Amino acid sequence: MGPTSDPGSSPESHTEAPAPATPRWALRSLCTPALLTGGLTELAWVGAHALLYPLGARPEELRPDALLRPAGSPAVRALFAADPLAGRTPVLLVHGLVDNRSVFTILRRSLRRRGFTSVCTWNYSPWLGDVAQGARELSEHIEQICAETGHDRVHVVGHSLGGLIARYLVQRLGGDRRIDTLVTLGTPHQGSRWAHVLPTPLVRQLRPGSPLLRELEQPAPGCRTRITAIYSDLDQMLVPTSSGRCDHPDLGARNVLFRGAGHMSLPIHRGVIDEVAATLAGLRAPTTLSRVSPAAVA
Repeated sequence: MGPTSDPGSSPESHTEAPAPATPRWALRSLCTPALLTGGLTELAWVGAHALLYPLGARPEELRPDALLRPAGSPAVRALFAADPLAGRTPVLLVHGLVDNRSVFTILRRSLRRRGFTSVCTWNYSPWLGDVAQGARELSEHIEQICAETGHDRVHVVGHSLGGLIARYLVQRLGGDRRIDTLVTLGTPHQGSRWAHVLPTPLVRQLRPGSPLLRELEQPAPGCRTRITAIYSDLDQMLVPTSSGRCDHPDLGARNVLFRGAGHMSLPIHRGVIDEVAATLAGLRAPTTLSRVSPAAVA
């Protein structure tokens, strides 16, 4: 893992001049240390995730840890300095397409170590055929979490398709009443050209310009959910990678770009985990400005 960053610090702002579009430059850009390290990390994590996948097939029960407190190490105290109770809001992790909760093995443990007392996961059906259906089922699960914990609102972290399901709930089904903060990791907010390869009903909804994505472009005035979209320049599942941005004018989403992190390794990327924790702790002010973090790849 890379060095631990200060929970209160923001990712580095970055502006790039356009590079010359020559084959030699393109080859050099693919051979940078950050991209090579990120690619190797992605391959290693995909192999490890394949071994963990069977263990994640079983649904997880919500077990709030009453012994965990936003105190202890200086890093944890700094994370919750502004709001000592922020760590008690339930955090729900929602996986992506053809996946399960095992993709959050490291993220879940890391958030709990940082002082978040109720971190749980949700497995939706691998045969899910519609994003709206997934959003309705997610809404039911969130209601159950609120009933069991006594909290009125939750945080949601969605990887890939999981982020789009949560966004649909927030925008189209009134989910902003329950979801305080939504963080998406590698979510195809603007679709992906890879969706043209597999012509299933659900995957067709992920094509750029699909009826579902046009529906999400409709106005969403008064949305109360704070949204942060984290995406990467090395995300091989999002074509183009900029489709991981959430640019809806009514949502005011923060778009955070991390360099050198693959699609599957976003939930284990040290910098991404730090950014998720800081966002859920309320240390990131809403903004529509893009930010870039240097790679701190596991």
